[in-house]
Amino acid sequence: MEPVDVFSSGSYNLVLFYLGIAVLIAVVSPRFLSRHMITAPIAYLLISSVAFFFFSESPLPHIGEEPYLGERLTEIGVIISLTSAGLKLKRPFAWETWRYAARLLAITMPLTIASIALYGWKFLGFAPATAMLLGAVLAPTDPVLASDIQTTPPHEEDTSSARLALTAEAGLNDGLAFPFTNMAIAMALAGIHPSLWFADWLVIDVLYKIIVGTLLGIGTGWLLAKIIFSSPRPQCNSPVLSVGLLALSLTLFPYGLAQMVNSYGFITVFVAACTFKQQEIMHEYLDLLHDFSEEIERTLVVILFTMLGIYISHGFLEDFQWYMVPAAAFIVLVVRPLTGLIALSGTRLRKSKKYIISFYGIRGIGSIYYLLYAYSHAGFDGSKEALALVTTVIVLSIFIHGLSARPVMERWVPE
Repeated sequence: MEPVDVFSSGSYNLVLFYLGIAVLIAVVSPRFLSRHMITAPIAYLLISSVAFFFFSESPLPHIGEEPYLGERLTEIGVIISLTSAGLKLKRPFAWETWRYAARLLAITMPLTIASIALYGWKFLGFAPATAMLLGAVLAPTDPVLASDIQTTPPHEEDTSSARLALTAEAGLNDGLAFPFTNMAIAMALAGIHPSLWFADWLVIDVLYKIIVGTLLGIGTGWLLAKIIFSSPRPQCNSPVLSVGLLALSLTLFPYGLAQMVNSYGFITVFVAACTFKQQEIMHEYLDLLHDFSEEIERTLVVILFTMLGIYISHGFLEDFQWYMVPAAAFIVLVVRPLTGLIALSGTRLRKSKKYIISFYGIRGIGSIYYLLYAYSHAGFDGSKEALALVTTVIVLSIFIHGLSARPVMERWVPE
């Protein structure tokens, strides 16, 4: 079935009408959902899937066939959430902040990538490049959907080691998934034998892009802090709006600069937010910057889940196969918890916190971004099937993690 052009008058007006209602729901829903276990992403996903199921045709192209729009929307959602995560870290460059997250990044993430890639290749029958891509996109914890398990806003004290570890991990592992996504792209373009791509991949995609992205984050975060914190307080009628625009500059300036020099913008944005926070821990701007970022993020979640709901109500059912349900359960309920426990073994954390940190590796919008980014750079065998599997993992994660996160965190991580 041919999709309808989203910018045709009929589809465009319907989508605008739906988004207007959805954004209204985004504004009022926290007042109602805060008393219930259901989370906003679950509500948006259900509403959008059901609403667009009654459309005779999809108002958007299949995101696997035409990935550009989905790639850009998810990209914006991720970088905004990375800014918010960076501003939450009370001491962004202290070892206390990173001592558990470092284990998750150095041990859990590579083990997860390798496990999913091997599982996808040997047991699910994906081509090696596609299996590697699955490992890369399903490894990172999603910063967009992890607000219920992250540490508190800048002005609130939070000594929870579990929340701190998950916030730090979600902030940086999205950027660290990029080298492995690029490895999958190299395998799809040049062939699976490492001699065809490994040297270039190691020098450019690992060393150059990570180092440059980190240095740019430190530099831009420091520069923006000096400019913003030394500027007079806004005298306009809406200082919140003025500071909100500063929040956008803290996201877009570092990211745009990083992309211009071909480094990892996700790493740059998060490091810039951490550096910015480090310069002035208690400044009143921090709360406004964080809150404005979260408001933008909340609105983007509506738009992103509208896009995902459109795909689920139309293309997903054609791409879906029943083996994806146990495969998704294996990835969400076995691979991440097991690799997380391996990384945290030997630490002084209580067992309950080890289990919580290991279990809450939420998969979400970042996985869709990486997948669509790869699709726009190379052709992958079984691309639609891989998209359906990733979507199944995300939906399962949204429900399992989303329904349990709030009560578990309140019961076991109250500090």
